[in-house]
Amino acid sequence: MAVGLSLVIVDTSPLGPLAGVIGPGAARALTGALFGTTGMLIALSPVGKVSGAHINPIVTLAFVLRGQMRPWLGAGYVLAQLAGATAGAALLLAWGPTGRAVHFGATLPGSSYGPLIATLGEAVTSAALVLALFTFLGSERLRAFTPAIFPPLYAIMVYLEAPVSGTSTNPARSLGPAVVAGIGRAWWVYWAGPVAGALVGLAVLRLRPLRGLETEVAKVYHFGEDRHGLLHRPSATSEG
Repeated sequence: MAVGLSLVIVDTSPLGPLAGVIGPGAARALTGALFGTTGMLIALSPVGKVSGAHINPIVTLAFVLRGQMRPWLGAGYVLAQLAGATAGAALLLAWGPTGRAVHFGATLPGSSYGPLIATLGEAVTSAALVLALFTFLGSERLRAFTPAIFPPLYAIMVYLEAPVSGTSTNPARSLGPAVVAGIGRAWWVYWAGPVAGALVGLAVLRLRPLRGLETEVAKVYHFGEDRHGLLHRPSATSEG
């Protein structure tokens, strides 16, 4: 959150270094690409090796619902994601007026659309995230390239959809700056939309052409690294 939202501030704040240098569309695409690159680097990092690099409650939810992660562990992940997002966003206070001018990167429904359309936008983009992620994870040929989908995917989604909802696709990403900026309105959009989108994405993955896309480990990368067996699909004889 500290890195990704700092990029949002740099790219989009009217008081930031790029103000007046690039247009709003280019700023959105650049922000999405750099935010996605941050996620990609986390997935490739030693932290991603240990945790699986979910960093998003709907990704964790998707792994739990696909039977690749135990619910109690998923709940712990979500609590950690929310706490980490809030702590990381607190560091954005160092941006001062530059960050405050864009609410420290908080996501809000676009003034021309409203919360219901914003929820739909979040659902569509979150479904796209889940579909892309599990399509790559479920294909032996594509699996190793899974982290590389994030920069182009978010560049496209943020460019197209950010005016509608801010393109969160991640309740934790929306919670952190909302807490720091003191913005409580429309908070439900960034839970309802992403969760609904994840459920739609999972439903599509059950269709016949995609039904064979399976992965045995709840990780975005470092698939062979799970020393305690917590992130592998629970077997019929496993306990807990």
